[in-house]
Amino acid sequence: FTIAEESTSWPGVSQPVHEGGLGFGFKWNMGFMHDTLQYMQRDPLHRKHHHGEINFGLVYAFSENFVLPLSHDEVVHGKGSLLTKMPGDDWQQFANLRAYYAFMWGYPGKKLLFMGQEFAQRREWSEARALDWSLRDNRNHEGVRNLVRDLNQVYRDKPALHGRDCEGEGFEWLIADDAANSVFAWLRKSPGAKPVAIIANMTPIARAPYRIPLPHDGRWCEIINSDARDYAGSGLGNLGGVVAKDGAAWVCLPPLATIMLEYEG
Repeated sequence: FTIAEESTSWPGVSQPVHEGGLGFGFKWNMGFMHDTLQYMQRDPLHRKHHHGEINFGLVYAFSENFVLPLSHDEVVHGKGSLLTKMPGDDWQQFANLRAYYAFMWGYPGKKLLFMGQEFAQRREWSEARALDWSLRDNRNHEGVRNLVRDLNQVYRDKPALHGRDCEGEGFEWLIADDAANSVFAWLRKSPGAKPVAIIANMTPIARAPYRIPLPHDGRWCEIINSDARDYAGSGLGNLGGVVAKDGAAWVCLPPLATIMLEYEG
């Protein structure tokens, strides 16, 4: 397959040639990289004023077959690593990065993560030295690696997360306008698959109970929680799942965290 590392708004890059496109299989979504990284680098106190930096990308998310790139371009030439871009103290930096990764894996589009960022390397990348593998001995760094491992497994195993990555039918907003609390929630769907709700709390304030509209009554299982102790988080969560009634569920949103809930029935 082919991927266009292309940063303009030229249309049809990933459309077939016989339909007037350029025929690439996928195109880098540079807007996602720029807007979401800009949002994540902001102090959580100010994120409520920049809610649109997250929402805007969903306006054009299905205009191409997109790849979401967190590439080498963002961790070289004085830009630092993804971890050091995150605001706050050490705990908040790791929590922000974990929330961002889980947010990204739940966002429509294929995923690209540059080497070393899967365990949150602190130093900027350099071709002159090996990755800092010894950081895996640290609980926080290994926690990020464990999260990326589990995100990859969930992404592979849950068709709702990948089956309609490049089609609008696979996405539905649940909460798009809660700027005051910096909360985002959406549904990922695929024909014949159990839907998965993605809920991100981008502030260091836990929110519980928080009402989330859901399309089906019944039990929703918590399949990812970026604040879990296995990932060196605080361990706040929903004890395995929640029950929706009358079109909504009351959910615990951990601080600086993204959770995924899969419908069980």
